[in-house]
Amino acid sequence: MTILHVTRREFVVALSSAPAWPVAARGQQQPVKVWRVGYVTPASAADQVSVALFDAFRLKLQDLGYVEGKNLRLDVRRAEGDYARLPTLAADLVSLAPDVIVATSSPATAALQRATSSTPIVMAAINDPIGLGFVKSLAKPGGNITGLSNLSADFTAKSLELLHVAVPNAKRIAVLMSPNPLHEAVVKEAYTVAAAMGLTIIPVMARTPADLDDAFTTMHKESCDSLVVLSDPRTSRKIVELANEWRLPAIYQATGFADMGGLLTYSANFPEMFRRAAIYVNKILKGASPADLPVEQPTRLELRVNLKTAKALGLTIPDSILVRADEVIE
Repeated sequence: MTILHVTRREFVVALSSAPAWPVAARGQQQPVKVWRVGYVTPASAADQVSVALFDAFRLKLQDLGYVEGKNLRLDVRRAEGDYARLPTLAADLVSLAPDVIVATSSPATAALQRATSSTPIVMAAINDPIGLGFVKSLAKPGGNITGLSNLSADFTAKSLELLHVAVPNAKRIAVLMSPNPLHEAVVKEAYTVAAAMGLTIIPVMARTPADLDDAFTTMHKESCDSLVVLSDPRTSRKIVELANEWRLPAIYQATGFADMGGLLTYSANFPEMFRRAAIYVNKILKGASPADLPVEQPTRLELRVNLKTAKALGLTIPDSILVRADEVIE
């Protein structure tokens, strides 16, 4: 038997020259998965309500661990108030092969539905997703679309009732519409409700934000004395400014308008719905199928009252409204 004698120095040299790849391999990190999320809205980047909702969505994604520039890429497309641009924007987003796309309106969802039957789509706050053919049922959507329904087509009667209580002398009610496919149905419901209350409904169309000045001129010519602003992701501060300029008491179907000077708002909590949309995105990125994720609906609607605007309009809001309000701006 041969005994090999190795000095300490020879051992150290041999060890230092041994392949280092196991250590190097242990030091290597797996590449970070970068999720690609699309987001399409009919609104412009200048619309404060739309921007606030996008921020609520984006910040919730951060809370869930998604950081832009690290493991998240957000591809945002805005139609700048023009619904006609949505099909092109939808096709553009789909071509980028995102992991999921968020749609912030019924027209945006419809455009995406035509553009893809495979890319997951999350509705942020959509009216009547069953009636519009986006899902088979709320409990079991059954396709590539799921998300949140805002019920705004279902509370027209309550909006009119609140406006009538707040402004009992107003009899000719303007209803500000857009080309949103559900607005026509909402106006039909308003006719029925208003007739029972002895009110007259005057529908006024604003096809784009550029048409708002003409729309309010029409309301004045029609002797409208109050206004219902239907839910529309393109709506902006300009509507509030025009309503107050023309001294039209108005109720809005989005919570953010009270902060901008709107007299009354009655709606679901839209910022919370957009935060919930981020949770849907997270579930899908972690492997859930849109077909199996039930569509959520708000459990309650919120009433906000701006007393500063009431004072400017010379109105006294009844206590019956104030005691029901979730927030009173003084």
